[in-house]
Amino acid sequence: MVFVARSDLENLCSTLFQVLGIPKNEADDSAHILVAADARGIASHGVGRIRRYANGIKAGLLKGGIAPALLHKTPLSFVVDAEGAMGLSLSKESMEKVIAIAKEYGIGVCSIRNSNHFGIAGFYAEMAAKQDMIGIAMTNTAALGVPTFARKAMFGTNPIAFAAPGLDGKMFSLDMATTTVTRGKVEVYEREGQTLPPGLAVGVNGLSTRDPIAFLDDTLHLRGGGLLPLGGEGEHQGGYKGYGLAVMVDILTALTSGGAFGEAVKDSEITSARVCHFLMALRLDIFRPSEDFKRDMSRMLDALTSLTPIEGVDRIYYAGLKEHEAEAQAAVKGVPLSPAVWDALKTIADELGVPIPSVRKEQ
Repeated sequence: MVFVARSDLENLCSTLFQVLGIPKNEADDSAHILVAADARGIASHGVGRIRRYANGIKAGLLKGGIAPALLHKTPLSFVVDAEGAMGLSLSKESMEKVIAIAKEYGIGVCSIRNSNHFGIAGFYAEMAAKQDMIGIAMTNTAALGVPTFARKAMFGTNPIAFAAPGLDGKMFSLDMATTTVTRGKVEVYEREGQTLPPGLAVGVNGLSTRDPIAFLDDTLHLRGGGLLPLGGEGEHQGGYKGYGLAVMVDILTALTSGGAFGEAVKDSEITSARVCHFLMALRLDIFRPSEDFKRDMSRMLDALTSLTPIEGVDRIYYAGLKEHEAEAQAAVKGVPLSPAVWDALKTIADELGVPIPSVRKEQ
């Protein structure tokens, strides 16, 4: 692995975005969110996606300096058309507005259409959790998920994030795709030259596939195949539950904003699809005193981690714990990147004439 100081990696990515024409504030926010994914060990949504961002910006499909069009507004909510803006920075700005509404009224919510990839959904949910709120964030994505018993993809990986705070910085932070894995995870297998584990995806014939290259090419060109819904194939392992959750995300993100959903959301050969987001914040004290909620949240998390693990396993985790521990480690050792991702970053930096920072390598 290659380890890069977080501030150095953020500065590099921000500079790349700025050279590509993205305003500094949007470039800084976008770099911060992408690097946060790698720092937490979520390589599928990190700086490995810079190439697709660069392609989208050069093609004019992804734009900086956009003032989103306000489509609808109430005291508690707003809906905007992103008009192809940077999904990362726009979503951060929108969640800040949602949090401000929740501070005043107890609840804030927005939906966004015609946006772009926004990174890890958990980043936005945690923004609210750090303000004594429950945070919820969702996005639809290009159609990659195959409904139970179907052969054709009709919904995206459609992630759901939910974050709730405890005491002393503890936090339950669930960030999950509604398919078995994300497209980004398949891209990680492709970059590293690995085969897919069985049970994640099906090919054009509707049967399980382990070839990430063929899978990505077939789904991009709409030949068929796709990712299985969370729970897997058929009904016996609960695959219909993941299918239902994916459709729920499409409803909350796309139908509330009037955006694209289902098979109408398509990636191109150079960049990701225009997508829709849903962001929500609930102030804890609309239910009970915030400190009482956080105290019980910590009690719940402590009860989970105190459980006796099965043989061969050291400890029990709750959602977000591994990622937050990895982020703390990255602050000490540097953000871990695979050699393939670092080489790709260096190539982009060289193309744009941007100097690269020093790194530490570890076998």
